[in-house]
Amino acid sequence: MKVEAAETLALRVLGWLAGNDELFPVFLGATGAGIDGVARAAQSPEFLAAVLDFLLMDDAWVMAFCDAEGLAYGLPMQARAALPGGQVEHWT
Repeated sequence: MKVEAAETLALRVLGWLAGNDELFPVFLGATGAGIDGVARAAQSPEFLAAVLDFLLMDDAWVMAFCDAEGLAYGLPMQARAALPGGQVEHWT
């Protein structure tokens, strides 16, 4: 997945989270982001990586997001791999 597509998917996740009254406060607490700073932070690839990291913490969240958006369950992981810090190290 290209970086631009990964960032777009992360923004979709952020929008989905923002629309979830129960999960969005948990996301804000986990990332340390404030409501006022989310839009500014969303311009950072590192923050978008954190959005995906948060979603990927729970399979049920991944499934709920993907079902709501009509996406394959593996796409958030592919997007995460394309953003900073998502590269898998091969030790062999």
